[in-house]
Amino acid sequence: MKKFSLTMLAVGISLSSFASEAKGHPNLILTEPGVERMRDNLGEVPLFDKSLATVKQEVDAEIAMGIDTPIPKDFSGGYTHQRHKQNFFIAQKAGVLYQVLEDEKYAKYIRDMLFQYEAMYKDLPLHPQERSYSRGKLFWQCLNDSNWLVYMSQAYDAIYDYLSADERKTLEDNLFRPFADFISLENPQFFNRVHNHSTWGIAAVGMIGLVMNDEELIQRALYGIEDDGLEVGGKDNDGGTIKVEGQRKGFFANLEEPFSPDGYYTEGPYYQRYAMYPFLILALAMENNRPDLKVLQHKDNVLLKGINALLNLSDADGEFFPLNDAQKGMSYKKASLVTAVDLAYFYGEKDPRLLSVVEKQGEVLLQESGLEAAIDIRDGKAVPFVKSSVNLSDGPNGDQGGVGILRYGNEDLTLVFKYAAQGLSHGHYDKLSFSLYEKGEEVLQDYGLARFVNIGQKGGGNYLKENTTWAKTTIAHNTLSINGTKHFDGEYDVASQHHSELFTFNAEDDNVKVVSATEENAYPGTLMHRTMAVIKDENFEKPFVLDILRVDTDKKNQYDLPFYYMGQIIDKNFTHESPTTLSPFGEDNGYQHLFVEGKGNASEGNTKFQWLQHGKYYTLTMVTNAEDEVYLTRIGANDPDFNLRRDAAITLRRNDTQDTLFVSVVEPHGSYSPVSESSINSRSSIKNLEVVFNNDDYTGVRITDVKGDTQLFIIANRDNDSSAKHKVEIDGKSYRWVGPFFYM
Repeated sequence: MKKFSLTMLAVGISLSSFASEAKGHPNLILTEPGVERMRDNLGEVPLFDKSLATVKQEVDAEIAMGIDTPIPKDFSGGYTHQRHKQNFFIAQKAGVLYQVLEDEKYAKYIRDMLFQYEAMYKDLPLHPQERSYSRGKLFWQCLNDSNWLVYMSQAYDAIYDYLSADERKTLEDNLFRPFADFISLENPQFFNRVHNHSTWGIAAVGMIGLVMNDEELIQRALYGIEDDGLEVGGKDNDGGTIKVEGQRKGFFANLEEPFSPDGYYTEGPYYQRYAMYPFLILALAMENNRPDLKVLQHKDNVLLKGINALLNLSDADGEFFPLNDAQKGMSYKKASLVTAVDLAYFYGEKDPRLLSVVEKQGEVLLQESGLEAAIDIRDGKAVPFVKSSVNLSDGPNGDQGGVGILRYGNEDLTLVFKYAAQGLSHGHYDKLSFSLYEKGEEVLQDYGLARFVNIGQKGGGNYLKENTTWAKTTIAHNTLSINGTKHFDGEYDVASQHHSELFTFNAEDDNVKVVSATEENAYPGTLMHRTMAVIKDENFEKPFVLDILRVDTDKKNQYDLPFYYMGQIIDKNFTHESPTTLSPFGEDNGYQHLFVEGKGNASEGNTKFQWLQHGKYYTLTMVTNAEDEVYLTRIGANDPDFNLRRDAAITLRRNDTQDTLFVSVVEPHGSYSPVSESSINSRSSIKNLEVVFNNDDYTGVRITDVKGDTQLFIIANRDNDSSAKHKVEIDGKSYRWVGPFFYM
């Protein structure tokens, strides 16, 4: 096997200068003083006691069943996969119970399980399933093997002193060191990159290195493998580039590159949630063992900022916005976020708002941070975590686009506007896309991923081919598709070189909140500039969204702008034909997965479309001309295995046009009760939506409501300086203002 050397610090500090005497155990997540404090408070802190009792019940039930370490054979969702996964979760929890309750049965259970794995591992071949770019041994991919080692290192740490020296040597020589070498030295394409996969591998190697006091493993985790033998341009099973020239590696690189200074993780909140656990657990372990390296405080406390960013990337119900590859329904109630919020509270500034999140989670981490949060909840220190509008930058220096979230009231209306970088291999081709929520319910959706996580019947629980052919495509999102193609032609390596640019973000006025960004690389020779505003006007029952999308291009094109609405069609002001036989919207780039259920011509002036969802009405009003076409589509074409949801969209198509402007309003209004059977305010309050000014410098839109009152919004298309003075004359009247936009 090729020999590998370690990347050392640039100043050339030797391994020996970092070496320190082994600390007592436990010393990773649990510490001796922390364990003593937990013991001293047993029976006195309700939420902590409840969490401990729940874990004890779960672990005791597993102990009663006996230990099973089957020969691996399954993908995610299969028995062997789930059994080994359950084993590492239970072993880690049993270690905590042993430390806190001092009951030897938990230590014995872990010891017996580890020796079953030791007997198996030394002769274990690669996993029989060959789909992954980095096959594991216990699991089908090294990612899950790394999960195992992250948790098992904590279990081993908890019973370290319970084991004899000979037992420890056997486990380390035959199980832990070979395991760490396998997921790193033998799989550098997995370990030596910047990606959430690598973060788990790095944490696994680093944590077992800390338990074993193995300095080589610790340095390997922090700084990566120097001579990894990788070829430039390899691909992982998600289609992402594994290795690029000059790529950094190791834990610090994974802290530096994916996180922006605001704590946004470039892969999106779903994978940030997944990666936060290994990031935080290794950082905490380093804090307990190598505080001089200040890993937990690295990059201006970016990990703690990341937790705050994650909480802000959730809807009113705490579910994360499904940006990029993301399964809907994932929320901050996930166990990894329990860990994250407790650690953020303990190691941050004791923000009492976090305690209200802990209350909603209903459990705490069985560690000193969880105890501290539970004590302060008991003592009445919690205050509500009220989310406000926020702009989260993307990129290591915060200069690669971002995500703008506009919230009105207590999440009465929430607009999520994505103008971010590609997001590594889990990114989608959806520049300047958006989604909309009312009180946690989707109004206009982002599809998320095409995957049934851990459901074996659906592709082994892994990503389905439709994730590439549908979910990642441009037409699958609420953004502009030109000539039926994807942004960047769906080329990952090209898309990864570019990002959209923020034009303005302003949420200072409670009644007019604006986010605006430009994109000029998704389609060569084309500039897209999208401005979205959440507006509350006294003549409207609820806040509404104004959407202005300008296109400046060098040739005539076909434009498609879809809106993926959730609910039942109620009304519309255009005629359409419904085919007796359904046909796809197109042949590729996602169009092949859309059935056309209706086609019509748009109305001259305004096209209106209304739907009802969860007892609430919504109306989409679009500025159109008679040559525009309207398509009513539904996902599900060319999907014989029913891997896609049958969701619907209305798409505005504009043909044979060069520079153009799309203007629309999404208006929530009224309600319907199936109990009282009463329909209230079921009609739109907009009488007319029109463009009253448009040139290279300014675009003006006027809204006339049913009472005859008007609202005027003007965006400066070039000058976004907050102190710039502007003047525009419309219909013989001059309007003056300062800053990028005007509203009255």
